[in-house]
Amino acid sequence: MERIRFRGLLGIMLGWLIMNGAHAQEASGEASGQSRPSHAEQQARLDAADDETRESLAELRRLEGNARRLSAYNDELERMVRHQADLLERRKTTLAAESVTDETLPPLLRDMVNRLDTWVAGDMPFLREERQARVASLEQMLVNPELDKAERLDRILSAWRAELEYGRELDAWRGMLDENREVDFLRLGRVGLYYLTPDGRQGGVWRDTQAEWQPLGEDARRDVQRGLRIAQEQRAPELLTLPVSQPLTDADGDEESP
Repeated sequence: MERIRFRGLLGIMLGWLIMNGAHAQEASGEASGQSRPSHAEQQARLDAADDETRESLAELRRLEGNARRLSAYNDELERMVRHQADLLERRKTTLAAESVTDETLPPLLRDMVNRLDTWVAGDMPFLREERQARVASLEQMLVNPELDKAERLDRILSAWRAELEYGRELDAWRGMLDENREVDFLRLGRVGLYYLTPDGRQGGVWRDTQAEWQPLGEDARRDVQRGLRIAQEQRAPELLTLPVSQPLTDADGDEESP
């Protein structure tokens, strides 16, 4: 699996601008052999080219800003889960040193499982059944007298590591959107969750603030299809222009529309 990559955006946009400049030069060369345009016509063409360049640069800055915010948000989620995993590792070391008594161990393990349960319930609804089943197995483990404390802690740590990895993945799978619809899901770390029907005519993005699916337009559905092929290693990685599931904030903390 590959993590979300935001590199290459600047190169793509600058390449586009350079190509536009080259085309403009070619057009100028061809015109020199024909009737010479008036000064007013030349100035109008230059003004139009300047306006197009300014618009392209403004769009480039906007896309770069969104890419930076997405990258920062994904990194923050990863730090949160990594902090939990590091905390559990330190507790494991403490247990190995026999500094935690049998009286304090059960509530400690219970707290670890409860935190994981809360995390899964509040996260985007991807692989929900699989992740809830993992938590349920930990619940059963806590009351199993045949397991020692080291094995219980190992299983809890393994579950947290699995959650940590979700933030690094580009993932695709087929599943049920509801009782009657089977769709293809695409997940970009923890910043984007999408679905697409097998015929490609319907698609949606999960909006975390509304806790609901919202429909995607035709262009976005095509990008979801590309993302599915990339995740399935049927297509080389490329830039995808998709709405995000999590809200973006600017430098002042104000929410922006992706």
